[in-house]
Amino acid sequence: MFTFFCLYIAQSLPMTFFTTALQVTMRQASYSFSAIALLQFVKLPWILKFLWSPMIDKKCETMKGFRKCIFISEGIYAAIILLVGHLDLANSFNLIIGLIFLSFVASATQDIATDALAVLSFSKEEKGLVNSMQSLGSFCATLIGSGVLLALLQRFGWHYVLPFMALFVFFAMLPLYKNKNLKIESKENDKEVRKSDFIWFFTRKTIWKQIAFLMLYYASIIGVLSVIRPYLVDLGYTMKEIGMMSGVIGSAGACVASIASGHTIVFIGCFKARRIFAGITLATMLYFLTFTIVEPTYAMIIIGLIMLWMSYGLCTVVVYTTAMECVRPGREGTDFTIQTVITHLSGLLMALISGSIADNWGFTALFYIMALVAAANLLYVVITFKNEEKI
Repeated sequence: MFTFFCLYIAQSLPMTFFTTALQVTMRQASYSFSAIALLQFVKLPWILKFLWSPMIDKKCETMKGFRKCIFISEGIYAAIILLVGHLDLANSFNLIIGLIFLSFVASATQDIATDALAVLSFSKEEKGLVNSMQSLGSFCATLIGSGVLLALLQRFGWHYVLPFMALFVFFAMLPLYKNKNLKIESKENDKEVRKSDFIWFFTRKTIWKQIAFLMLYYASIIGVLSVIRPYLVDLGYTMKEIGMMSGVIGSAGACVASIASGHTIVFIGCFKARRIFAGITLATMLYFLTFTIVEPTYAMIIIGLIMLWMSYGLCTVVVYTTAMECVRPGREGTDFTIQTVITHLSGLLMALISGSIADNWGFTALFYIMALVAAANLLYVVITFKNEEKI
């Protein structure tokens, strides 16, 4: 569990830091919400990673193959981060964006291999727990990247924070290197893995309700999260305050929720868990509607951020666990990657839509629309999966 926690936090930390730091910097320079939302396109490798996921499935058939793929990808990732740390943000902005894009290609490749390794390393009963580690690693990365490092960035600057982060990514690989007891089930390859395998994922009739679930389940949460930091800037909070409020306090709530979600799934199953968590998401969106009635105080914002991030933590584990149950034998990396790509694509679309709504109609309209999306999600979960308690 600790090995996978380290792998997931290593791949998520730089991505979280880069997107958060650039978001806040651009808003302070008076960029529009729509322009800031376009930063989501730097995550395009995580949307397109399904294109090379069959190749990873083909190369990673043994523990040695998985280790080699993860070490090479993570090494490239750390090297690019170190290079970016030697560049000036103001004078080399376009070059930095390009290098960040390449670093995300490396981290996406590591993610494909890590997800496939997780599917093969744990039994069905343990998948909820390993997915809580995946979610916990991601949110701990958010806590450090958009909280602690954001505050350090303001104090020490770009050239000091980036080398530290590259070193962190490198050392996060050590548990995998030291863990000699990690074993995997034999991959069931009745047919040779092909580049076009991702296409056949969509030919199963039963998979489409899962796809709709992935698109909708935390769309409302992403819609609010994508503009919450610029929203706090407009309310007059500084970079350091935003880092503490959203990056530290909010992400800490998500970490706690991730652990709770994994154990909840073990005890009551995904059928009940996804209904309960969809209801919690709706309650969170309704809470943000109160911000349209009264001017939010600091305490109200903190409560809202904790609810928002905890909802995200709860829902993420459910999404990952159901995704693992929908993979084809021998195509674990490809099928899990396709499903995570769908969630990233949904998040990208929601970020762009939310930025546009906030620009044109304001946050009152945004919070109302996200509440409607959350209500539609709860209705969909209740109706679509009512006869499938085993899922």
